[in-house]
Amino acid sequence: MGKRNSNRKNAAAMLDSDDTDSVSSSSSVRSDLVSVGVGAEVEKDSLLDQCLDALFEKRGSTREKALESIIEAFSQNLQHEFVEKKFATLLHQCLNSIKKGSGKETISASQAIGLLALTTGLGNNAREILEESIPTISQALRSRAESSKVAALVDCLAVITFIGGEEPEETERSMQIMWQVVHPKSSTNVVATKASPAVIVATVSAWSFLLTTINSWSLSLKDWQESISYLSTLLDKDDRAVRIAAGEALAVIFDVGDFESYSGEKNGSSGDTENAIKEGYIHLKGLKGKVLNQVRDLASEAGGKGAAKKDLNNQRNLFRDLLDFLEDGYSPESSTKIGGETLTTSSWSELIQLNFLKHFLRGGFVKHMLENGFLHDVFGFTPKKKILGSEDYSMDKLNEKRLYKSPNSALAKARTQYMNKQRMMLQDRKAGHFAVAAEEE
Repeated sequence: MGKRNSNRKNAAAMLDSDDTDSVSSSSSVRSDLVSVGVGAEVEKDSLLDQCLDALFEKRGSTREKALESIIEAFSQNLQHEFVEKKFATLLHQCLNSIKKGSGKETISASQAIGLLALTTGLGNNAREILEESIPTISQALRSRAESSKVAALVDCLAVITFIGGEEPEETERSMQIMWQVVHPKSSTNVVATKASPAVIVATVSAWSFLLTTINSWSLSLKDWQESISYLSTLLDKDDRAVRIAAGEALAVIFDVGDFESYSGEKNGSSGDTENAIKEGYIHLKGLKGKVLNQVRDLASEAGGKGAAKKDLNNQRNLFRDLLDFLEDGYSPESSTKIGGETLTTSSWSELIQLNFLKHFLRGGFVKHMLENGFLHDVFGFTPKKKILGSEDYSMDKLNEKRLYKSPNSALAKARTQYMNKQRMMLQDRKAGHFAVAAEEE
């Protein structure tokens, strides 16, 4: 116990740069962490240990600097050995920072938890991160918070769910938490305040990222209608970033959604249930027609006074691609050079996944794409050379994860008929539930 207290005091002294003559500032700590080589593992682990000890300190500024150093270390190197030894301690201290820390500390802690999950990869630890973090993140999102804090929280929730949410219900739970941030219902405990454009952009983008992993049969006709209807209203907003985020979300919806299964021709239903589904399908087609008209307008929008040319071009390019997709079924293709190899995407879902992880990892994206086995599997990417120290994963486990994370895979298509049957059974159960609820009213 005495040794632990001594380590914490040393960490606090090292990270406390409020005094101008402090021996070691946060920046110097980060420099030490990223500059050590393979032969200095002990020193590197020692520095990370000191940062972890500093998270126990009462002084908020000390914890903030420690989190910044941890983020830098996890972005620039895959800290597998450290995670193996200190995974639970780091997770719980970051959660404490979200519960009790300042907005700046919450932002850093959220990013650190996401990096922890990316480093951990598949397995029980990833599931533990998700289950332990959900209550804390949900509570934090219910409070009135600045846009940057909300953005960090939903980014974190998206990443830990993407990795740790092995069941569709777990992913849908996180998506519903996000949905309540921007589109709360009166029956919830969410503070009903109007979301700022920045919050809408961050939340819709995180929601879209998780939607790429959802099989269409797991969502009800009502879910699709509500999502498309709300996102359609965002396409009319003045804020260009909001329109772009909504457009990307709609692209994913029409990429993964098997809406023809609701046409009534192949669902095998009869009576009132069949009629209700047909009516819902007609409504869905109407919504898609409305979106198509909006997309067509946005794809050719003229620049207004003071419109940033780059932002306008980004909007036009996005909505032109979306128009091609909605009218002719052509998905955009992209290619990115990483370490001499080309990472390609050929669907909206893949493109959204890639862009979101680039956004989250920032300067650590290339390093993780070169060394992170989990990301290799998600994108089907093989680096030119195997990096020393890269994590080896079970191929069976990785292949299973890829099939789960790729709704357009051969396996997913082969299971479509079974999924449709399951969806219809679910629809029948929901219809019965709603009928009983109506009678009770």
